Amino acid sequence: MVSATIGAGIVLGTQAEVKAPGPDGPLRGTMVRPTNEAPTVLMIPGSGPTDRDGNNPQGVRAAPYRLLAEGLAGHGIGSVRIDKRGMFGSQAAVGDPNSVTIDDYVRDTAAWIEVIRFQTGIERVWLLGHSEGGLVALAAATVLENVSGLILVATPGRPLGDILKEQLRANPAIAPLMDAADHAIDELSAGRRVDAAKIAPELAPLFSADVQGFLISAFSLDPADLASKINKPVLIVQGQRDLQVSVADAERLHKAAPNSILVTLTDTNHVLKRVTSDDRNANIATYLSGDVPLVPEVVETISHFVKTHDDLHSET
Repeated sequence: MVSATIGAGIVLGTQAEVKAPGPDGPLRGTMVRPTNEAPTVLMIPGSGPTDRDGNNPQGVRAAPYRLLAEGLAGHGIGSVRIDKRGMFGSQAAVGDPNSVTIDDYVRDTAAWIEVIRFQTGIERVWLLGHSEGGLVALAAATVLENVSGLILVATPGRPLGDILKEQLRANPAIAPLMDAADHAIDELSAGRRVDAAKIAPELAPLFSADVQGFLISAFSLDPADLASKINKPVLIVQGQRDLQVSVADAERLHKAAPNSILVTLTDTNHVLKRVTSDDRNANIATYLSGDVPLVPEVVETISHFVKTHDDLHSET
């Protein structure tokens, strides 16, 4: 490929640092631009301190977003993967990364869309949300313009409070604390803070005072209800060996979204790696290495969907 420079110094066929305006400083990410005509996917990361590559310091080193960006580029599809406000390359955007709401992430999504439009000259952008990022993508698509459609990967189909209850119940060590956990989740879902000083130490990291504002904003949203309001193309991709989001969640989204396609992938887990058994330890082991490739069908499914539904080429 012959390299050519577009936008503000982006070189075709390479990965380049890009930035968008944040509240107090820049948001930062990585753009991959294979050709001038390439449609572009904005990747919205999942929960917690997840970086632009899909890794986090709590032990995830699977690099699913980096591998996905590279795979999509091989199919002629561009991408921008981002660090969330207050974290990693976007640390200067806000002083406290925990002082955030879903609406804040929607505003950041809007800023990234405008940067991508400027850099590429393309009118509209695809939003790809992974896990909790799918909730942000759904919320964004209901209010933002210049969105081509949605790609929801391992995205919850129920309110996050319901999913958190389910995850806690799956942990036998939490059983004696479930009444307290249920109460905290119900209060936050109703928009009321809880007294962090009265929360058991085992639950304190989940419900600390500094994250309760975010939890209130997230628990108030029903992903399926948001999906029912989207009149754009929607692809739902769900691995059958995902330990964190179920096929039932994907089916609930699909039933709600009038313009959706659901693709379930066998032997695929939450970080989009191949897992061939029910062995939980083997599943978790794939979270630890960026050298393990993605399940090829992930890239193929997303690429086919974007190319089939994209109408941007006539607008460049």
